[in-house]
Amino acid sequence: MSGTQTANERGALRPAFAGIRVARSLLKIEAWMPSEIKAISPLVNRLMRLIEGSRCVAGNEPAVELSLQEALSNAVIHGNRMDAHKLVQIHCQCELGKGVSIVVTDHGQGFDPKTVPDPLAVERLAAEHGRGIRLMKLAMDEVSFELGGTEVRMRKGPARNPRTELRGPLNNIRQGALFADTRTHARGRPER
Repeated sequence: MSGTQTANERGALRPAFAGIRVARSLLKIEAWMPSEIKAISPLVNRLMRLIEGSRCVAGNEPAVELSLQEALSNAVIHGNRMDAHKLVQIHCQCELGKGVSIVVTDHGQGFDPKTVPDPLAVERLAAEHGRGIRLMKLAMDEVSFELGGTEVRMRKGPARNPRTELRGPLNNIRQGALFADTRTHARGRPER
C-alpha cells in the first residue's frame, strides 16, 4: 500500500478497512486513514466496536481506546504533519484470552522517544500537548517505537477481573480525575 495519494484521489480519502479476518478466537484488522484530525474519531469508533465485539480485552476497552486515539493523533499531527495525502496504517490483532496488539505506522520523519520531554516536569505541566506517549504507556501493557519512531506497537491483555480493573487509575483519567478517585461506598467511605 502506498503511503501517498495523488491530488485527484484526495476527495476519496477517508478511513478504510483493507481487511477484516476472523478465525475462531482470532480477529485481524487492517485499516488506513488520511492524516486528517477529523478522520481519527470515526476510525477509533469503528475499531473499538470490533475490538469490543471480539471480547479480547473485556474490561480494558477504555485503555485501548485512549491509546489508539493518542497513537493516531500523534501519527497524524507529529508524524505526517497533517498532510492528508499521507496515510496512517493500522494493524490490529485481537485474540480471545490473549488481548489485543495494535500497530500504527505513519510516513513521517520519525523521532527518538528518548528525547521526548517528561510531561510531569514542572515547566511542562501547563503545556497543551506532550502527554500522549505517557498516557499510552500508562494505559497499555507494552508500548514500543520502531522503524525510527514511525511505528508504535502496543499490546493490552485481557482484564484479570473486569470489575476491579475498571476502578483503576485509567478510568479516573477518562473521567478527568487524574489525581484522585472521588467515588465513595454506600457508607460514605472512599473506595480503594
